[in-house]
Amino acid sequence: MQDIGIFYGSSTGNTESVAKKIQEEFGADIASIIDVADASVADLEKFDNLILGTSTWGIGDLQDDFEGFLSEISNANMDGKKVALFGLGDQYSYSDSFVDGMGELFKVLEEKNCELIGETSTDGYEYDASGAEKDDKFVGLAIDIDNQDDQTEERVADWVAELKNQFN
Repeated sequence: MQDIGIFYGSSTGNTESVAKKIQEEFGADIASIIDVADASVADLEKFDNLILGTSTWGIGDLQDDFEGFLSEISNANMDGKKVALFGLGDQYSYSDSFVDGMGELFKVLEEKNCELIGETSTDGYEYDASGAEKDDKFVGLAIDIDNQDDQTEERVADWVAELKNQFN
């Protein structure tokens, strides 16, 4: 398996914490973590396998650093890259916009010539609407640290096991 770039935007540290769990599952020798606040087009382009993670703020907004990083994604050559997404949200307090930030990333990446992988089941979540849901699945890994943190480790481990089969 080739190197993996895990790019995250985190305001409170929760998304960074999940990014570290994902890195642990792959191994630090295979996966590198990059804060999007310090990342560039060149950082994105040096990996064939990417994992992008953001939290959702307010009512469906991307995390601030990731909002600014969208232009880097738009300018990057993503041809042939495999990209997986993870998103954090609160399914009870924001049940109408659960993990919408991940959905916003998905929309931007759909316009790029990359392969989007890593969809997950919506089973086990209670929410009313999500911009990250497509064809009755999440477009990536949905994490709710506020209400289901006890499931985070298992969800990450199961998701990474699937990604290991899909990444080059």
